[in-house]
Amino acid sequence: MSIIGVGIDVAEIARFGASLERTPSLARRLFLESELLLPGGERRGTASLAARFAAKEALAKALGAPAGLHWTDAEVYVEDSGRPRLRVTGTVAARAAELGVTSWHVSLSHDAGVASAVVIAEG
Repeated sequence: MSIIGVGIDVAEIARFGASLERTPSLARRLFLESELLLPGGERRGTASLAARFAAKEALAKALGAPAGLHWTDAEVYVEDSGRPRLRVTGTVAARAAELGVTSWHVSLSHDAGVASAVVIAEG
């Protein structure tokens, strides 16, 4: 296995939240329903959504930031163990296949008003 790409991104939580409030349709353009809601059906908090957005940005960077990737072709989810994971489909899966990506590593964090994510594409 070798590292094909690494991406990192940060998002200011308050600014991201203001964008979601200003443009209510933005959340549906960026996230799948499963990313917007907690397992019990309650809406996920702004810090968590900002971290997921940062992960999608970091994922795009790990793939070389090509044009044409769709935000909802990448899903950030959490295993029962609490470990964050990525599931890719469509445009993102196609680009990953072109590059030979066979596995992903993702780390999410949010503290002091900032959400961050690191994504490593391995093949």
